[in-house]
Amino acid sequence: MPVKVTNHDDGTVKTDALELFLYLNDLAGKHGVGRIDIVENRFVGIKSRGVYETPGGQILREAHMDLEGLCIDREVLRLKEGHQLEFSRLCYNGFWFAPEMELTMAAIDWTQKHVTGGVELSLYKGNVTVLGRESPFSLYSADLASMDIEGGGSAFDYDPMDAQGFIRINGVRLKAYNALQRTFQK
Repeated sequence: MPVKVTNHDDGTVKTDALELFLYLNDLAGKHGVGRIDIVENRFVGIKSRGVYETPGGQILREAHMDLEGLCIDREVLRLKEGHQLEFSRLCYNGFWFAPEMELTMAAIDWTQKHVTGGVELSLYKGNVTVLGRESPFSLYSADLASMDIEGGGSAFDYDPMDAQGFIRINGVRLKAYNALQRTFQK
């Protein structure tokens, strides 16, 4: 849930949910953000054209997705993306009150328990660009990502030698697949 917007250019601050959204709609609309023109697949099997505008929603979506990338584990995020597609399909087809929607929403809600923080964005000519982000639940560690830290007994110690075994194990199935492909090509 968005709780605060601060415009660093003019000092505007919005904390009320409705005011925040209306302010972002106005600001993003001036920058051409948040408009799509698509061809959709209707539930009944026909295609239709849809033009949608939600400038404030686009800004909030970009910020939220960036926070998810910072705060959600890789595999949980991968699973959440599948649930997200199912959620969209269920909404679009009118199944808001279906039991499968309850399941899907519960799964997505679980993934969001640590998604909180701040995201700095820039708007320019239809684009929303992330400039930075922070969260008390960030899974990112500059030290760990550099892969330069060794020793010290930390649970996050990274030993570059571990990668050799990992690469070999993952390479086994690829070698087998490619050997089989060569056999069929002869």
